Amino acid sequence: MSFFLTRRFFLALGALVFGFTVAFFLPWLLAPMYILLGLLASLSLLDAALLYLGGGHVFGRRALGDKLANGSDNEVQIYMENRYRFGVQTETIDEIPHQFQRRDVLFRTAVKSGETRVIQYQLRPVKRGEYAFGALNVYVASPLGLARRRFRFDREGVTVPVYPSFLQMRQYELLAISNRLTEVGVKRIRRVGQSLEFEQIRPYVAGDDPRSINWKATARRSAPGAGADALVVNHFQDERAQQVYCLIDKGRVMRMPFEGLSLLDYAINATLVVSNIALLKHDKAGLITFSNRPGAAVAADRRPGHLLKLLEVLYRQKTRYLETDFELLYATVRTKIRQRSLLLLFTNFETLQAMQRQLPYLRRLAKDHLLLVVFFENTELRAFLDAPALTTEDVYNQTIAEKFAQEKRQIVLELQRYGIYSLLTAPKDLTANTINKYLEFKARGLI
Repeated sequence: MSFFLTRRFFLALGALVFGFTVAFFLPWLLAPMYILLGLLASLSLLDAALLYLGGGHVFGRRALGDKLANGSDNEVQIYMENRYRFGVQTETIDEIPHQFQRRDVLFRTAVKSGETRVIQYQLRPVKRGEYAFGALNVYVASPLGLARRRFRFDREGVTVPVYPSFLQMRQYELLAISNRLTEVGVKRIRRVGQSLEFEQIRPYVAGDDPRSINWKATARRSAPGAGADALVVNHFQDERAQQVYCLIDKGRVMRMPFEGLSLLDYAINATLVVSNIALLKHDKAGLITFSNRPGAAVAADRRPGHLLKLLEVLYRQKTRYLETDFELLYATVRTKIRQRSLLLLFTNFETLQAMQRQLPYLRRLAKDHLLLVVFFENTELRAFLDAPALTTEDVYNQTIAEKFAQEKRQIVLELQRYGIYSLLTAPKDLTANTINKYLEFKARGLI
């Protein structure tokens, strides 16, 4: 069915019903009411003829990428072209995937004859997987506005996969290339000493450290009257080809959601961004996932296409509901990683006792590699602690909440006690804070 009567038609019809009711008591109104009824019927037929006869129609099309980015705002565009000889009023309803649980994807717009309108809106998925879009429904009304005609486009629908947030990865990549990472919370870190990897000798330019001047090379190329242009300096670069592995815990502790996104998905998004930054720094990026049984393992590399390989592997990761086996993780790392590497371990500890059960394995990992344990601050707990306590019950609840928050800080201190680096971060700040740690380790020459 494609023909519908509008609200305007039923309001007019209701007014006529009221008029005929009054005419029952005032018979002289009966003739004008019949005339108005005939006029409404004629206008309705004329409206239907305008919409269906004469070959006019509208054309609509939904445009979106071949994949969506998890946890990011993905732009969707609807192109609307009016091929009637008159302007129309349209109501567009896009049948979006059920995972979004939205009922507000309805857009009203006026489109002139021959005009093309673009409707833009955003979708933010919070779970990886396949999302099925339905048809695009466009309801068209003529200037009379008594009837509407429905057009359906993309009836077959389309299925789009939701991948880890490649949009976030591109954002950080562009900012890194333009040296603007500070805009997203990445700090400028002062280098401690010189890198050990020499790159080249180049001419001195204003701003170079005078301590890097190569006096022997300057003396060899200097000539009488050559001046300061003859100065050359030693140019160093970051040590390259270091291995950076992201170890992602897929156990039940990573299923906790924040702002709709699970901790596992926060870790996966951060892994994609950090791996890309490592590749830009000419390091090698690798991946190991684990839970109560072995997961995926991608050897550290930086060949073309390696980032796409990581993206595909991360897309398929799912949370498991059993407790994580850190002994299995240690055995996997010993088997898979032969060279000393930076290990970014994404997990979560809610209590000090839970961390201490895994501490022997963390210490063994830290003995052979540079280990950074990344776990999460409970931001909802922090918001609860910052709220004013108005009753005795509030005071009691905040005391218990403070105990859990204090345990998180004790975990950091306990790891430091054994020389293990740690990062306690809010989920939304995970990517920026992890990049900060990676760049800090590079600046300090730890990797």
